[in-house]
Amino acid sequence: MKPSFAFDGSRRGFLRRSALAAILAAAAPPAFLQAANPGNRLNLAIIGVAGKGESDMYGAAGYDAKTGTSTENVVALCDVDEIRLRKAAEKFPKAQLFRDYRKMLETVKEIDACTVSTPDHHHAPAAIRAMRLKKHVYVQKPLTHSVYEARALLKAARETKVATLMGNQGHSSDDVRSFCELIWAGAIGPVREVHCWTDRPLWKQGIGRPEGSKPVPANLDWDLWLGPAMYREYQEGYHPFSWRGFWDFGTGALGDMACHLMDPACWALKLGSPDSVVAYSQGATGETGPKWEIITYQFPARGALPPVKLMWHDGGKKPDRTLLGLGPNEKVPDNGSLFIGDKGKITCETYGGSPKFTPDSGVREFATPAKTLERSPGHYKEWIDACKGLRANTGSNFEYACPFTEWVLLGNLAVLSQTLVEWDSANLRARNVDVSHLVKGHYRSGWEV
Repeated sequence: MKPSFAFDGSRRGFLRRSALAAILAAAAPPAFLQAANPGNRLNLAIIGVAGKGESDMYGAAGYDAKTGTSTENVVALCDVDEIRLRKAAEKFPKAQLFRDYRKMLETVKEIDACTVSTPDHHHAPAAIRAMRLKKHVYVQKPLTHSVYEARALLKAARETKVATLMGNQGHSSDDVRSFCELIWAGAIGPVREVHCWTDRPLWKQGIGRPEGSKPVPANLDWDLWLGPAMYREYQEGYHPFSWRGFWDFGTGALGDMACHLMDPACWALKLGSPDSVVAYSQGATGETGPKWEIITYQFPARGALPPVKLMWHDGGKKPDRTLLGLGPNEKVPDNGSLFIGDKGKITCETYGGSPKFTPDSGVREFATPAKTLERSPGHYKEWIDACKGLRANTGSNFEYACPFTEWVLLGNLAVLSQTLVEWDSANLRARNVDVSHLVKGHYRSGWEV
């Protein structure tokens, strides 16, 4: 029998408690946004045009493949790969083409907004340069490559007041909203423990730096691809996909999936900064992330909400099946989350969808909660509307996404430090160990954040 779910409490009372209410009740859009003519088409610049960058390009531009038309203007395309760049230009022939986004931002004055869909180490350098020029920004998850960069982007967002959005598209879904309403309605009581797990990494980790070098393909500007990272010889293993496992360029399995899988917990439980983080892992090196890891975050009480232990599992590690109330022959899904409350237990999929009480949950049925959260008009439309001043901001704007990304990436810091990290969020440092070299990375000259 499919369980139902119910709302406990008044709408007014809920809105006072809801994290989203604080966002929706924020001040009206700044003057420069209000001054924009909502009927105007935005002039978009696309940084990174292949892979996820391609779908972000089409989504932000409102591209219709059947008619070959777009609702917004794409005025500039940037990619370090000439083949990919030329392919994108076939869809947007009027766009100016660039290999270096720094030059693009300096040159094309009519840009209103930028998408940033690059390897992780370019996210903050590209976004912060655009923001300082008062360009609205859409940045793929994870928002940044380091804890320091998340704090820097939050500061820039507050100063420039541009429209911002992190590309964790599940945050714009009805699924995660329904899940939050379910938790807030008290379906399983106060939540004290959460487990999130993924089948990543799908690329090699737990390895050293590849030996030797390969000839750089003629279509690739290797120096620009490296960008802020220290120089190294080209290897086929870096580009275009396996960079995720290398610390210099990516953030491993945690960075790839946590901004999706842990978003329901972050939002529903109103998680701020953890008090401590500790990681158990195998195979991490100075070059790459581990083969597997189990990371434990300890969050303090938040007002009336109790402390929460959140555990992350990847590389084949999953919570014990008995925690999910499963028998010895029942399979734990490859990706998902488990919420353990005082009254019961519930699981959900990657973006908060398909919530189910576990077979051993103390609660097995609950009436469907009322829809108390505003539904999204669509992931990209949220951002486009915010750029045009039609809404105050987006759901996963940097006021939400920067603190979220910051605490997510503390997990990598714990893996690299190989010790319990007692975190002092106010000062961006650990109270018990020196991790300053892990909080902020190094940048080649001309790429600083």
